[in-house]
Amino acid sequence: MVTIEVFGTGCAKCKRTAKNVEKAVAEMGIEAEVVKVEEINAITDRGVFLTPALAVDGEMKVEGRVPTVDEVKEILSEVA
Repeated sequence: MVTIEVFGTGCAKCKRTAKNVEKAVAEMGIEAEVVKVEEINAITDRGVFLTPALAVDGEMKVEGRVPTVDEVKEILSEVA
């Protein structure tokens, strides 16, 4: 199972990132746990200073922008 963390305080871009991740996971049919990290201290503790951000299995993959569904699929295909 892949653990995907979406970092963001709930802004529109953060919500769009979470939706793109959920859509990519559904379309790929992989087992994944999607965790939304919205607490600012938890976000900064992970070294994230630009949101939205995306980490897969603890490794930061995207920071400061919204990844497309296709981009998320590409990232997940490397680890799934």
